[in-house]
Amino acid sequence: MRVVSLVPSLTEAVATTGPGLLVGVTDWCTRPAGLTAARIGGTKNPDLAAVVALRPDLVLANEEENREPDLAALRAAGLDVLVTEVRSLDQAFVELTRVLVDGCGLARPRWLDDAEAAWTALPPPAAPRTAIVPIWRRPWMVLGRDTFAGDLLTRLGVRNAYADHAERYPRMPLDELTSAGADLVVLPDEPYRFTAHDGPEAFPALPAVLVDGRHLTWYGPSLAEAAPALRAALR
Repeated sequence: MRVVSLVPSLTEAVATTGPGLLVGVTDWCTRPAGLTAARIGGTKNPDLAAVVALRPDLVLANEEENREPDLAALRAAGLDVLVTEVRSLDQAFVELTRVLVDGCGLARPRWLDDAEAAWTALPPPAAPRTAIVPIWRRPWMVLGRDTFAGDLLTRLGVRNAYADHAERYPRMPLDELTSAGADLVVLPDEPYRFTAHDGPEAFPALPAVLVDGRHLTWYGPSLAEAAPALRAALR
């Protein structure tokens, strides 16, 4: 089977489970290391002609990461496009099974069982805290409603301060963020690369927690290690 993945998380999931299936991946597909599949551009601007030329049996996409006009063009070219939706941990497990087992014809991988077990085994969260979770600056953007990362944080006892916002990734003025009444600020290192010297200084009154963006936003083999790693970081 020949598979093109337009989603970094799904690229890692497929490559880990069925080595050799991937013939095309995006420039943002960095895991696992050593991928030899053809690079076909970005998630938002793939080279559609290059995808078609690879003659894939299946193209993997995501409703948030990829643009519908691109997916429609691939379907019009006669390609089978499987579009995922991942806005919660439970949904991630369902969609990973659909991609790997139903879409790619692979056996359910052990890492997926390990990931489910790791999140099930988490102890009940301590007293809940409220966090601001920036994902970009210049302009500042934060997690809003209905996001996979927000669901993970909730399971760890951290409520997203903007979980009820009308937008999923709202742009917010910094002065509004600093007056939101949060207990801490959670700073992942992707998509914006927040570091100890780039991010915390904007929130001098709040404890800043730097987390691995892959643990917070990727749904794939990293999910098993993400549960204990995020819990330890957020203590």
